[in-house]
Amino acid sequence: MSDRSSKRPRDPNQLAYRIIQEATGQVPKYDPRVEESKPVDPAKNPHAVALGRLGGLVGGAARAASLSPKKRSQIAAKAAKARWGKKG
Repeated sequence: MSDRSSKRPRDPNQLAYRIIQEATGQVPKYDPRVEESKPVDPAKNPHAVALGRLGGLVGGAARAASLSPKKRSQIAAKAAKARWGKKG
């Protein structure tokens, strides 16, 4: 995920200025499809970071697949109550 500084501004005047700069080549063109990766902390092992991210991406789907429909429903009801204050 890219940080806010690389996104286009919301203010119409600043946005117009940014578009002119991009058109004249003063700044690189903005492409929302290109996700800029954060630099890895040099104190961390990059292979361990990649492995941890992979486990995190797989873990949620694996947990959801292993849950029974009744348990998933209970978890969803608890989350809805916590989020919107619904009683259930």
